[in-house]
Amino acid sequence: MPRIYYSPESVVIPGDFAAILEWAACHIEQVGLHQGARLYAGPGRTATLPRWPRGAINVAAGEGRQSARHSYDWSTIHRARDEAYRAFAEHLTARPLDADTPENARRLHRDVMDQWSADPGRTAEHAAQGLRAAAGHADHSLF
Repeated sequence: MPRIYYSPESVVIPGDFAAILEWAACHIEQVGLHQGARLYAGPGRTATLPRWPRGAINVAAGEGRQSARHSYDWSTIHRARDEAYRAFAEHLTARPLDADTPENARRLHRDVMDQWSADPGRTAEHAAQGLRAAAGHADHSLF
């Protein structure tokens, strides 16, 4: 997968889940991983964006980055975000995660990501590697 151009100020929002995962990995490498009650720290816009994998996926999918000057296909972006949640959570558990409804699936995927992210000793490097590995699996699952 080609490396994407990462910029927290960018208003370009990917509509593909593998690109969302790659953008999220770049974001975590830039801002670091924060564990604990305060998920935002430090000066500047980059530091105010979420600093954990699920939050990085949300930012990659446009949270806090959209522009009134651009038109976005939010249904495509939200589907790609949910698929990124699924791919990352299933990478972390090394198994498919099924649920009876789309909302329950999102909840399950978020819980898996958040529990993994909260493990003591987890680093930004671990998170970025996991996000990229999930994006890599996504490439193979499409064909």
